[in-house]
Amino acid sequence: MFKELQQSQEIPIQIGSHSLHVAPGTVLLDLAPQYGCGFASPIVGAKYNNEVVDLYTEIKEPGTIEYLDLTSEDGIRIYRQSLVFLLVKAAWELFPNRTILVEHSLGKSYYCEFKGYKTISPLDIIALEARMREIVAQDLPVIPEMMPKEKAIQILCAKGHEEKSAIVENMDWKQVRILTCGNYASYSHSVLAPRTGGLNVFQLQPYAQGFLLRFPAPHNPREVAPITDLPKLAQVFRESEEWAGILGINNLAGLNRLLAQNPNEGNCLIHIAEALHEKKIARIADEIYANRDKLRVVLIAGPSSSGKTTFAQRLLIQLRVHGLQPVSLSLDDYFVDREHTPRDENGEYDFEALEALDLELFNQQLQQLIAGQEVEIPTFNFLLGKREWRGKKLQVKPDHPLIIEGIHGLNEKLTASIKRENKYKIYISALTQISIDNHNRIPTTDTRLIRRIVRDNQFRSHDALATLKRWPSVRRGEEKNIFPYQEEADMMFNSALIYELGVFKKYAYPLLAKVTREEKEYADAQRLLTLLKHFPEIPDQHVPLNSILREFIGGSSFHE
Repeated sequence: MFKELQQSQEIPIQIGSHSLHVAPGTVLLDLAPQYGCGFASPIVGAKYNNEVVDLYTEIKEPGTIEYLDLTSEDGIRIYRQSLVFLLVKAAWELFPNRTILVEHSLGKSYYCEFKGYKTISPLDIIALEARMREIVAQDLPVIPEMMPKEKAIQILCAKGHEEKSAIVENMDWKQVRILTCGNYASYSHSVLAPRTGGLNVFQLQPYAQGFLLRFPAPHNPREVAPITDLPKLAQVFRESEEWAGILGINNLAGLNRLLAQNPNEGNCLIHIAEALHEKKIARIADEIYANRDKLRVVLIAGPSSSGKTTFAQRLLIQLRVHGLQPVSLSLDDYFVDREHTPRDENGEYDFEALEALDLELFNQQLQQLIAGQEVEIPTFNFLLGKREWRGKKLQVKPDHPLIIEGIHGLNEKLTASIKRENKYKIYISALTQISIDNHNRIPTTDTRLIRRIVRDNQFRSHDALATLKRWPSVRRGEEKNIFPYQEEADMMFNSALIYELGVFKKYAYPLLAKVTREEKEYADAQRLLTLLKHFPEIPDQHVPLNSILREFIGGSSFHE
């Protein structure tokens, strides 16, 4: 009788193929040794009823548990942010009078600097990595604790995290989660690994004015990923930091201070940010015009939701200011008929493969257009999945550029019939300009995903769940068809706007809130909701009609 009563009080849980009953209050870490074995790398977190949680989470209700190691996207995300926590703790101990900045990603690395230091001694970097490895060897617990907001602010200020305390103070929270490791404590909006002992795969390497924090990739969690030199991408990040300096905003705390001082500052911020975009587009147009004797084709490429369409229209206008009359050519019209479209590893049509385009026809017509001939351009009927000829004619005047926008623009195979010196390649992406604080950066992919969720709902009647389900396939296509060619660009353009998450908040938040716990995409929705919670809502009435943001929220002067 006692045994039956005891079982009735226990909570049913499913872990993979294991069904079990556990006592209320059991923490996920307790079950990990028995039910989390067989992983390729250390377990760093878990999904509890499709929500990503730390391993100190108590089991309070029935459901499913999925342990996460570094071979999953959620697991590697936890590992990276845990490495940042480890790095900052080590720097706090070794260099208490310095402020370390986690600036941005470069391949499978984070670029870091010490604030105000133009160079960092190689010996300091060696000492920093050595201290990190000592902390790993100590296998210290990283313990999360919910506490009253006032207490959290006191702790953050005591540890020298003024920018974090300013953010917490600005949030409408009664309780704040503080993470403690030994004598160090900090705030992170991300889930972290439970102990430092599993954080042994990393490397610090001098780079530019600072260093790279290198980490593994999901396909090989036991080694740091090979370093990829991305000088052009690094330069556009540096340019974005200069733009942030012009705006007087280095992180979310700076944005909050600006808006708190005077509500009208938000309007001014929008116009300055947009002016910086326009100035860069004008500079690109100047360069194309200066080389107009040889440049015949302008190719624009970038990942999903980068704002390629609006950028192309704004560049076209700037080129017309120079007296040029550029003509746009859409790659979508050169799709092969549906039955000839290649398929991916899952047997689905791969519309993002280069072979999904009729390259022979495209290059033939490209040469004819450059030669000044009038060409009948095909129209692809997406409903029927077939190419149609509707009598659409196109002709380019001599010495006037042809603008082509599409994901394969940087791949030389797309325009193999045209000499490289006759092409100008532009890479565009939304490279997040603002961080939550000095150590909690905002992934560029999350910014683009929020853009796409808003656009898909505004113009395609898709809910957030549909976009989230599609996103992994989109990302695979980008990794295969876009990112390997980004350094081939003659110019890079960062389409991110420092104020955009404040504008997107009112659009994206209610859409993401509708994703229910039963869906596996619930974890992604919650991650984006947590990100948006940090940002103040910024009204969109002052966003210019030609802004790249209008491509996503609507009201663009370029689109009906």
